[in-house]
Amino acid sequence: MTRFLLPLAGAGALGIALLATTIPGYAEKAVAIPAASYHMNQPHGMQTAVLAGGCFWGMEAVFEQVKGVRSVVDGYAGGTRATATYAQVSTERTGHAEAVKITYDPAQVSYATLLRVYFSVAHDPTQKDRQYPDRGPSYRSAIFPQNQAQKQVAARYIRQLGAAHVYDKPIVTRIERGQFYPAEAYHQDFYRRNPNHPYIVRWDKPKMAAFRKAFPALAKG
Repeated sequence: MTRFLLPLAGAGALGIALLATTIPGYAEKAVAIPAASYHMNQPHGMQTAVLAGGCFWGMEAVFEQVKGVRSVVDGYAGGTRATATYAQVSTERTGHAEAVKITYDPAQVSYATLLRVYFSVAHDPTQKDRQYPDRGPSYRSAIFPQNQAQKQVAARYIRQLGAAHVYDKPIVTRIERGQFYPAEAYHQDFYRRNPNHPYIVRWDKPKMAAFRKAFPALAKG
């Protein structure tokens, strides 16, 4: 696990800054992908989606800016309640993925639209067991459908995007089963509370800018 930039890690500010500026990488860019051709019937009332795609700080920040999203919680999915802690997930032996639980109003934004943001800009679905610069299965690309309808939408959209050849490598996103467990309090709203954190500046601010540029109609004011 390479994202050891938390205060708990004991790294000095200078070391963190040097690490953030020397890691090779690229500014996040949205991939132009088509909207999903298959949608579920619109459910009634607030709904939840659970998505994993690398560091949950950036995932949370992007989805909090989507119109119709009421809240986003950072957490872990795929493992057990007993191992749903940052220290244990960091060992890469728990089966958990860093994930976000999105509560949204389906009258304002569909599950398929959330997936379009997920596949286009929230993460790179072609990276297996990693999201640069972070490595390990806890950073895998995975969808945790909350019902059969969500599972059908996700599976069909993955097939649609694969057939459209919008990426230069195969999509490795997995559809999985598993409970979601909230992460520790210091992870929640990390982007908003730590706008100058080197990791946020290097990786997540470009991702936010890419989202707003690619999906201006979906972005909250």
